[in-house]
Order: sequence, then C-alpha cells, then structure tokens
Amino acid sequence: MTLILVLLLAFGDLTAVKAEPDFDKRSELALSNAERAMDDAHKAYGDADDKAEQAALDELAESVDVCYDALQQSHQSPRKSKYYKRAELRVRALMRRLAGFRDEVSFDARQSVETVLKKLSDVHDQLLADIMSKKK
Repeated sequence: MTLILVLLLAFGDLTAVKAEPDFDKRSELALSNAERAMDDAHKAYGDADDKAEQAALDELAESVDVCYDALQQSHQSPRKSKYYKRAELRVRALMRRLAGFRDEVSFDARQSVETVLKKLSDVHDQLLADIMSKKK
C-alpha cells in the first residue's frame, strides 16, 4: 500500500494523499506534495507557462490545507504532537520559499503568489495558535 502511494505521489496526485488512512502520514505526505508543487511552480515560471504555474500554486495551497485538516482529524494534543511541530516548521519554510518566489515573478503574476502566501500564513498562524494554546 505504501509503495503504491509513493508511486502515485511521484506524479503529484493529491487524491492519493487524501486516501492515506493514517492522519499523521497524510499530513507528512501533503507537505511533501506542497514542496513538490513549489518546485513545479518555479519550473513553470522559468518555462513561461502561466497555467502550469497557477496550477502548481493552487496545488500548493490545497496541499497545506490537506495537511492541516489531517492534523485536526488526528485528535492529538497539538502541544505534544511532533507532527504539528513538523508541519509548522515546514509551512514556515514554504512561506520563505514562496516569498522569494514572489520577488522573482513579474509584477502581473505577484497577485496569485500573494494569495497563496496569505493562505499559508493563515495556516501557519493557526498551527502556532494550536501548539501554543492551553488544554481545552
């Protein structure tokens, strides 16, 4: 089963990530897919393929959403979960990469990158709030 998921992820299929039954693994796979989507967006920009660039940015945002949703569904204490902390670090790294990418793209393309950066920032803030909050 894991081999099949790895093969499907090699093609950047987010539905394979959503099919993972283990929520912790799903969050990790979604973040790996987000990092791959960031690479794809950078490559598409270099190739001057606006549609592929936008598709990669959309997949990046959706992958981060899938990661956060998986963490929420795991019902673990965010303060004690290594997966919450890993997600926070990896989303922060993605935000830095995306900010650098925003500075590289043309002025016309910046709005779409800004939208995805705002989405990642919101998820990052929510992850931090969950980790730092007291028990409910």
